[in-house]
Amino acid sequence: MKRIGFIGYDQVTALDFVGPLEAFATANQFGEPTYEIVVLSAGGRPFVSESGIRTTPDAPLSKAPALDTVIVPGGAGLRTTDIAGPIVSWLRTRASGIRRVASVCTGLYALAGSGLLDGRRATTHWRFAADCRARFPAVQIEPDALYLKDGKYYTSAGVTAGIDLALSLIADDLGEDAALAVARDLVVYLKRPGGQAQFSEPLQFQTRSTDRFADLAAWMLRNLKKDLSVDVLADRAGIGTRHFSRRFKATFGTTPADYVERLRLDEARRRLPSPRQTVDSVAASVGYASADAFRRAFERRFGVAPSAYRKRFG
Repeated sequence: MKRIGFIGYDQVTALDFVGPLEAFATANQFGEPTYEIVVLSAGGRPFVSESGIRTTPDAPLSKAPALDTVIVPGGAGLRTTDIAGPIVSWLRTRASGIRRVASVCTGLYALAGSGLLDGRRATTHWRFAADCRARFPAVQIEPDALYLKDGKYYTSAGVTAGIDLALSLIADDLGEDAALAVARDLVVYLKRPGGQAQFSEPLQFQTRSTDRFADLAAWMLRNLKKDLSVDVLADRAGIGTRHFSRRFKATFGTTPADYVERLRLDEARRRLPSPRQTVDSVAASVGYASADAFRRAFERRFGVAPSAYRKRFG
């Protein structure tokens, strides 16, 4: 049995905590049970999630049993010194005797705060990446990754990416077939194509948008096959082309053309693994008139040909 320890605390994000826990628990339904799950908290006190779910832990951190893996979920509470302090201290003391140490989302604040990630690559929720870079300059933050492994340390992006990470750990322990069985039972991808940008950029666009820009990002995602030239977008926003281009770049830090290419290529990356699609049909489905132009753009952006990406994730 591999004992998996989950560290809880007040104001934890419930899905950061429960999502990966369910993945490991589900793995126990296939074949011989492999995982023993232990919930820990500072002082052994019950804790309440951001959404109000109350959980009673199995043991205090001070009496934690030997662990194969420890997972630190994210949450608003961990971004406060009084809650993070005991967890950071415990990680510094116990991490050396644990095979795998992982954080989900903003659980990175505790893991990076412990100094264990200094000089290592890590990721977190895209919304907190800049703050983590500023707070933990010794950590190499990569904000687009869904999850990363550096040595025995694992970090994942926001919320549901904790399930992606758990599936990866299950695959390491039990093989791809077992992880696929868990993914199918949870009705999630075993390996999600793409990174956080496919979620963060459209949402960031909508969050920053006001007045005429408010619904433009969602409309673009629904209409990738259509003409998304600057003239068309400016007309939809109801302002002149030159003024639209200036406002767009000032607000979002990139040109409309580059943003459209990002949307198209990220959606193409999502569609490529489907056995019902060819590279040419994917190119057409996301608005490329030429399959050759699509191949060049895809390789320029991701450093791999669409056909190679398809073989890797199909």
